[in-house]
Amino acid sequence: MLRIAICDDQPNELAILNDYIAEYLDNHTLEAEVKKFSHPDTFLTTIESQSFHLYILDIVMPMVSGIELGKEIRRLDREAQIIYATTEPQFALQAYAASPINYLVKPINKAQLFDTLTLAISKADLAEEQTFAVKTADSLRVIKLSEIVCCEYSNHSVLFCLSKGEEVQSRTIRENFTVYTSLILRDRHFLQCHTSFVVNLRRVERFAKDSFTLCGGKMIPIAIKQYATVRDTYMDYLMARGRSND
Repeated sequence: MLRIAICDDQPNELAILNDYIAEYLDNHTLEAEVKKFSHPDTFLTTIESQSFHLYILDIVMPMVSGIELGKEIRRLDREAQIIYATTEPQFALQAYAASPINYLVKPINKAQLFDTLTLAISKADLAEEQTFAVKTADSLRVIKLSEIVCCEYSNHSVLFCLSKGEEVQSRTIRENFTVYTSLILRDRHFLQCHTSFVVNLRRVERFAKDSFTLCGGKMIPIAIKQYATVRDTYMDYLMARGRSND
């Protein structure tokens, strides 16, 4: 489950952020544990023993600044996502020492926060619950990686085929397909077997020299020049999966 921590010493601002996050989670049908901290000391004590996927921090707070909190988070966790939300724009450059995903200036723009949350969640390490943010023609869709059967590139957009038969079409993308799907390909379950196709190896029913057959019968081509690499990667995946099931 997604875990989110908010630290802000202003009660009203803390409440606004909490309400916005609750609305976002409801809109995207996501489950999350959200913890609020009104003092950085309590926050620091908590993160020594409890980790979060996403941190939303104010900058100017008593005793310990949000920048110092960010550095401490990075000492403990290199992968967590950090968002700064503050009334002070002048600290933006210093804040990047903690590698935040965004720096939002209050009053918080809800749409901007929602977009940042989508990006942060797509990058968060949630194991089987990892997600990918897809910008469609009329919305921003968050898809669980485990639900993706395959991705197909055509006419400068990407079609996501999902496990329940649904298809999600991205809007026009500017980068090439490999770059666009790079976050997905970091997951060991996914493999690019062709210039225009990425497959979820968990959904493969049959492997042949020229194609994968996926659950439901969909066939995905394997590029001739990539066959040896695809074969070796798939065999390594099957061996690793077999070891994990021992």
